Amino acid sequence: MSQPAPGRLLDILGLGFGLAGAVGGTIGAGILRTPGLVAAQLPSPALVLAVWLAGGVYALLGAVCIAELAAALPQAGGWYVYAERAFGRQVGFLVGWTDWLAHCIGLAWVATTVGDYSLALLPADLLPAGMPLEGSISKGLALLAIGLFSLIQLRGLRAGSTSQELLSLAKAVAFLALVAACFLLPIPTAAPIAPLSAEPMATLGWRNLSLAVVLALQAVITTYDGWASPVYFAEEFSEPGRDLPRSLIGGVLAVLVLYLLINLALLHVLPIAQLASSSLPAAAAAQALAGPLGGLLITAIALVSLLGLINTVVMAAPRILFGLSRDGLLPSAVAAVNGGGTPAAALLITSTAAAALVLAGSFERLLAMGAVLYVSLPLAGIAALLALRRQEPNLPRPFRAWGYPLSPLLVAAVSLAFLVGTALGDWVDSLAALVLVALGYAASRLAAGPAGAEEPG
Repeated sequence: MSQPAPGRLLDILGLGFGLAGAVGGTIGAGILRTPGLVAAQLPSPALVLAVWLAGGVYALLGAVCIAELAAALPQAGGWYVYAERAFGRQVGFLVGWTDWLAHCIGLAWVATTVGDYSLALLPADLLPAGMPLEGSISKGLALLAIGLFSLIQLRGLRAGSTSQELLSLAKAVAFLALVAACFLLPIPTAAPIAPLSAEPMATLGWRNLSLAVVLALQAVITTYDGWASPVYFAEEFSEPGRDLPRSLIGGVLAVLVLYLLINLALLHVLPIAQLASSSLPAAAAAQALAGPLGGLLITAIALVSLLGLINTVVMAAPRILFGLSRDGLLPSAVAAVNGGGTPAAALLITSTAAAALVLAGSFERLLAMGAVLYVSLPLAGIAALLALRRQEPNLPRPFRAWGYPLSPLLVAAVSLAFLVGTALGDWVDSLAALVLVALGYAASRLAAGPAGAEEPG
């Protein structure tokens, strides 16, 4: 099939972008909220920190496993590339469709949140009194964010990668400044830190404690999600065999350290009971240190964090469609690349789909469905790793997963348990997500044509 690309993907990315992509794709506004959810389950600072460490280790093992695939198969398309190589075109299309759909849902939600946070930072006298009009302004700001980052990406890979590096740097500096403020600024005597006691833990019992740890881990693992962002740009790294593993592993380690520092800072400022009862503990800590100004600063930090996440998704999702199109699973026009190295048609499709979801208004159900789809993707990657080790033992692997096969089996077990727990906790949305996957299967059969799918070698 002829390629209609006037340009091509550029192999100019390096370790700096890879680390920025991993950090930018992982850290969102969730870390400002999740510490409270974890503390509500585990009324012990030591256990709170242990759960955050355990979630980071899980993400690190996942990065170690996927680094092998990314270095061995440095192609654009993300999880699709590995599933297609291991299990054939039909399964590959299903994984790619699932991945792209989840990205669009996530992009719409993040953009909507950016609109809400931006509205909160606007002076009150500039806002209309009517709530419906405020909602329209929020949606307008969300669409503006999608449009702005789409325009940056249309300029080309250099502009997109530079914006990612700058936003990730700004995000890291903002969170480190928050941590420093928590440790350096005096804590008001009006809000003293209560002595931390281990007595509540004794009343939980082992069964209740185990359930509490599982629930806390679910929240933590979700907050670590996004560490695999560099794999979507694998084809655009100048030295993928070296820099992709370093990006994935280094990115997870950087996020792990930052998350532990944030939790330590919050525990330093807030009594454990206040941390557990706060829906936005970072804002509570900032207000305790700086008054009302602290709340505005937290909103600004969340906004910077979310803008970096939008940039990551707007960059990554079109690469999924590009990979599917180049391999003949979507119309060939979708694989068009502009002179700057951006899959322009795929970018426009992605941005339009996300904008339509924003305009549709409330999409809590779609977000729940997207969460189910996201959970399934690491399982597909681990399955591909295990299958390719057996099917293609001689495949050049510049990096090999540490602790194989224990590391992928452990990641698979946790991911499967997480998926089952998600499905049982919300079976309606899980069933709806399965319907979306089934629609993708029907589309893949149509795209495959009468010859059927190719089987993996």
